[in-house]
Amino acid sequence: MSACATTDAYDLSAFPRFEVTVDVVVLTVDHRQLSVLLVQRANQTEQHKWALPGGFKRPDETLDQAAARELEEETGLGAPVHLEQFRAYGDPGRDPRGNVVTIAYLAAVPVIGNVTGGGDARRAAVFPVADVVARKRSIAFDHRRIILDATNHVSAQLEQSDIALGFLPPTFTMSELRNIHEAVTRQRLEPANFRRRILALAPALIEPTGTRAPTTAVGGRPAELFRRTPRTNTVRPSSSRLM
Repeated sequence: MSACATTDAYDLSAFPRFEVTVDVVVLTVDHRQLSVLLVQRANQTEQHKWALPGGFKRPDETLDQAAARELEEETGLGAPVHLEQFRAYGDPGRDPRGNVVTIAYLAAVPVIGNVTGGGDARRAAVFPVADVVARKRSIAFDHRRIILDATNHVSAQLEQSDIALGFLPPTFTMSELRNIHEAVTRQRLEPANFRRRILALAPALIEPTGTRAPTTAVGGRPAELFRRTPRTNTVRPSSSRLM
């Protein structure tokens, strides 16, 4: 039988139907703690529980478009510098509404200011990941597991990709970059060793700006400023990888 004939005879109705959603784990470093942006559900299913921004994919949009739309509708957050798909979840019973497969995205963003819930979210807020993992918040669906998987992914990729740069403003000091690594790994890092390791590992990812940070009240020599290289200073498709 030819490939064309096989395709023509393929009966999709013979297979169980399922829905596709997207959920976005928005991570930031707030007061030196790795934190996650959550929305409080207004819908009847899992009502009042905290959840990841997300929702059902529309037939006329890509997964990336669905993720960006849900993030904007539920939090008002613009396009993050670092946005990637990192895993799919489809365990039976994960969603009480039916057979639902979700595509999980990871966004790394600088410190988040005031956020307000929109769409089917009552409100939005940022919580320390440690509190979420320790079950100090009532979390909807299997989103606690997704958040934990996302933080493990960030930790594994911290020195192998540009993911740490997503947490930073366009220009930053080496100390600020070190703070990101310390928040993710929950370990104190020796400044001189960290600087040597980062400059050896990431010459294609960051570069000196040739300027220094403003002088502080403490005094001393102002810190050198760095920036993303042209290779990393634009929003890239979620499927891209640098290393």
